[in-house]
Amino acid sequence: MLSTQITIRPAIPSDVGAILALIHDLTQYEREPASTVEATEDSLLNTLRFTPPHPTSQNLASCLLAFLPSSPEPVGFALYFTNYSTWRGKGGIYLEDLFVKESVRGQKVGKRLLGELAREVAEMNGGRLEWSVLKWNEPSIQFYKSLGAV
Repeated sequence: MLSTQITIRPAIPSDVGAILALIHDLTQYEREPASTVEATEDSLLNTLRFTPPHPTSQNLASCLLAFLPSSPEPVGFALYFTNYSTWRGKGGIYLEDLFVKESVRGQKVGKRLLGELAREVAEMNGGRLEWSVLKWNEPSIQFYKSLGAV
């Protein structure tokens, strides 16, 4: 699959159900019980930044969704927020969660999501794009290393 066939777009309010479903998929991947997810469609609607803006949102975090031509539902997401580096005197982006459905891993969806975040950091003249990864999550660690991440 060519990465150009992957569509990345900011979340819109009607995406909250799909975002919540992806969050539940992520907890399953991270071997956590479904009961650990406290997020609801309403809490996502009231906290995420949307394009176009939603009137009740606090705009605390943003979400990019990835789509393949064969799927009307998103196959991955990147949930992130801005941060600030006092040493660099610049803003940046902290990636809270990156998740790609297992059925489409290896098709460059994660790479495209990270590339879009890197573009946003560059557009804001930001100082860094950062995230952390669970120590046991060797597949993700290898994915990030393959992109040159440290």
